[in-house]
Amino acid sequence: MPENPLPPLPPEDDETRTVERVVPADTPPPPPPRRRRPRREEDDGPPRRLWSAGHALIVCVLALAIGLLLNAPGIHKSAYNKPDGWQRDVAVAFTGPLADVSHALLLDRPRKAVQAAVGRSDADEIDTEIALPDQTATPTGPTTAPTPSTPKPTPTTPKPTKPTRIAFSPSKKLRLWVAGDSLVITPGYAVVRAAGASPAIESVGGVDGRVATGLTRPDVFNWFEEIRRQVKELKPRAIVLAFGGNDDKAYMTGLPEGVSIDAFGGSVWRREYARRVGGLMNMINRAGALVVWIGLPQTQSSEQTQRFDVINAVVQREARKREGRAVFIDTYTMFAGADGGYAEYLPNASGKLVKMRAGDGVHFEREGGDVIAREVLKALNKTYDLTSWRKSSS
Repeated sequence: MPENPLPPLPPEDDETRTVERVVPADTPPPPPPRRRRPRREEDDGPPRRLWSAGHALIVCVLALAIGLLLNAPGIHKSAYNKPDGWQRDVAVAFTGPLADVSHALLLDRPRKAVQAAVGRSDADEIDTEIALPDQTATPTGPTTAPTPSTPKPTPTTPKPTKPTRIAFSPSKKLRLWVAGDSLVITPGYAVVRAAGASPAIESVGGVDGRVATGLTRPDVFNWFEEIRRQVKELKPRAIVLAFGGNDDKAYMTGLPEGVSIDAFGGSVWRREYARRVGGLMNMINRAGALVVWIGLPQTQSSEQTQRFDVINAVVQREARKREGRAVFIDTYTMFAGADGGYAEYLPNASGKLVKMRAGDGVHFEREGGDVIAREVLKALNKTYDLTSWRKSSS
């Protein structure tokens, strides 16, 4: 009888059947299974709500509004200082009430505290007050030494001698200060260099040149207050000024009560500009100092040159009223070309053709500043005695 065969294998069904899969060798391994974060008790609460774009927009608007209120005084001053026109009118109309609300809610306090900490407490102040001395009284001559009163000449009495010039020396130097708009910067530094070559002149305060300023807009920068302060602190005996490059417009601030300005160059405009120029000259003269005013030059623009002519005429007339106390430096003809018009290149003292005017057609190059400096030194030597000390020392 044959041996009992092995029991037959159970039939394979779909659940127990295994299929051997052939995996290519270059197939990357499968990623590891992700591990689930263990559930926490706080996850049982209500689901978080995501903010919509509308909520984010509201937050941005609120932040912008708070920022505007915190900085409203500075924004209002910037709007006030804009050039005249409808854009300035709209900006002032909007920022004025904004500054009032900021002040009422005390939201301007943090800005004031920061400004006080850095020494700029008056940074947001809009200063349009022009405090000038009375121009009806004639200032006394500050540039000559006092002389005793002399009786009226008679046939037996010699005529009074000409008042002597005030003398300066290395031990008693002439204190010189330079100030004005951007047109004073290059000539001003040339004046300081030239003054440094004279043992009898001392530059004080450097060159106070401020871009985009003038005498028509004390709200932008109050030169009347600045000059008053510097005259008191520096005690200069000669001041070189240059203004007008930004004043060739009709709009003015700091007008006297009841005064309304007409068009640029009109009779009212000229009268008010003369009041400001003459007031500065009187202020300086009464402090015992000479005014040397650098006039406006020709420019590439014929229209701008015509406007500068108006300003030069006003300043020159005021300087002539104060002979011996104010000197006008005429740069118009000084930098004229062979045809009498604008010239960028001119011959220097040695006859060499050099660039005198800047590429913008308005300002000066260094060579041009040196030409002006020589004229300023001539005016100083004509008014003061800056050389007699050499004889006594020798």
